[in-house]
Amino acid sequence: MHGAGGRIIAQLWHMGRVVHPSFLGGGQPVSASVTTAPGQAHTYAGKQPYTPARALPLEEIPALLEDFRQATRNAIEAGFDGVQIHAANGYLIDQFLRDSDNFRSDAYGGSIDNRIRLLKEVTEAVAEVIGADRTGVRLTPSSYEQGIRDSDPEALFIRAAEVLSAIGIAHLEVREPPLDGTFGKSERPPLAGMIREAFKGVLILNSDYGFARAQAQLDVGLADAIAFGRPFIANPDLPLRFARQLPVAIGAKRNEYVVQPGLGRVFGLPGGE
Repeated sequence: MHGAGGRIIAQLWHMGRVVHPSFLGGGQPVSASVTTAPGQAHTYAGKQPYTPARALPLEEIPALLEDFRQATRNAIEAGFDGVQIHAANGYLIDQFLRDSDNFRSDAYGGSIDNRIRLLKEVTEAVAEVIGADRTGVRLTPSSYEQGIRDSDPEALFIRAAEVLSAIGIAHLEVREPPLDGTFGKSERPPLAGMIREAFKGVLILNSDYGFARAQAQLDVGLADAIAFGRPFIANPDLPLRFARQLPVAIGAKRNEYVVQPGLGRVFGLPGGE
């Protein structure tokens, strides 16, 4: 990657309740509150129902923040150029953000600012280690991910964008599948326009983009970059295909890339749609 002049970012995430005890040595998963993820978990013994999570105690939060710091140190040692905090898709930070699953009455529950607190503290902890200018965050504002919803996502995610903007992170990635999305669907129109007003850094959009739709979003200034995931699996030369208007094969998931306007530079972002 570096030999070809590229940059690579490691994605850091904590699954919270969306993990099976068999991966925890039989231990109980944690979440914002005592809840159970819907559906079944993939395990080495096949699919099994998720189990109830315990509410993460206040006294364990410092250790959680240190885990994120250590993961960031590990990423630096491994040669990554930056990190992205996965605060989306119904995983732990998202479980704290949304009122469908955060029933806490302490400093991490109730008001929007309280529910954002863990996101803010994790972001600050990571930025302490690697610098805010090498820290990104991923959010999924408009979609229903693994049982996680919020009654007022506009207010929640606009405030989250303001807080992340004040920290000065390098980028904010927003994954918002369309209402008729092919890999997850949103329950409401995208919030990217409102987030764009609240977040002053680099804004990246993701999910169900082809070249024409992506370029249109860039042309109107709704985003600074578009992240492509699934198309890269079947089209490892995707930027070349876009640039030459060649046919694009359909298929696959995972592994994400960002193509900036003009298709001049491509940056790898692990994980994603």
